[in-house]
Amino acid sequence: MGVVNVTPDSFSDGGEWFEPSAAIKHGRELLAEGADLLDVGGESTRPGAERPAPAEEIRRVLPVIETLAAEGALISVDTMRSEVAALALDAGAVMVNDVSGGLADPDMLGLVADRRAAYLCMHWRGHSTDMQSRAVYDDVVAEVIAELAERLEAIRVAGIDLARVAIDPGLGFAKNADHNWTMLRRLHEFAVLERPILIGASRKTFLGRLLADEETGEPRPAVRRDDASAAVSALAAASGAWCVRAHAVAPSADAVRVARRWGAG
Repeated sequence: MGVVNVTPDSFSDGGEWFEPSAAIKHGRELLAEGADLLDVGGESTRPGAERPAPAEEIRRVLPVIETLAAEGALISVDTMRSEVAALALDAGAVMVNDVSGGLADPDMLGLVADRRAAYLCMHWRGHSTDMQSRAVYDDVVAEVIAELAERLEAIRVAGIDLARVAIDPGLGFAKNADHNWTMLRRLHEFAVLERPILIGASRKTFLGRLLADEETGEPRPAVRRDDASAAVSALAAASGAWCVRAHAVAPSADAVRVARRWGAG
């Protein structure tokens, strides 16, 4: 899954693809690098980020989705708002990537059920403005699995076929670095949910801290975390992940191929 951030304040690229023409060009580049799916989003979910108005989110993503979908790309819309998801599906998106798992908008699950769209449900405990204050767990893996199981039941009750649903443990969302590493180390345990698993580790802060400058202690900048991101992609694929979400597609695509061949036979 290649990431197309149509935002001015993304942690990973600082608004480099904010203009629709730049985002469209970037989406084409990610496809050429080997992306199977493009995730187009107009709301930054970095810690502390403020939400854009719905109309602004729509203005950002719709022309990008319309153009890339018309060219044959498989598009996931990264949104927590049902009104944005509805217009994105009208424009040709095939999946809704809802980082709130249906908790941010009570109309989201009904929309996905009505449209028979694919749905990506992430573990979530609150919006970006205060989510890190909720990173409190006794056993992060057991609690995330339990909370995802509750969301899957709500999804089923809403009328969504679970065969069209994947899950995301939500690295960095109400999780600290130790939580992230623990979930990655115990990724196999999420198989109990019997749903495909997406891992979104690309360029995240816990990698920057791992690779911090030895003299200053400053975390490595986001755009210099792609090698580490690819390493996580390889390990995630080897541990049974269905998909990895990446800002730089080529390194992670290569990593997934290596992991697949490593495990062959």
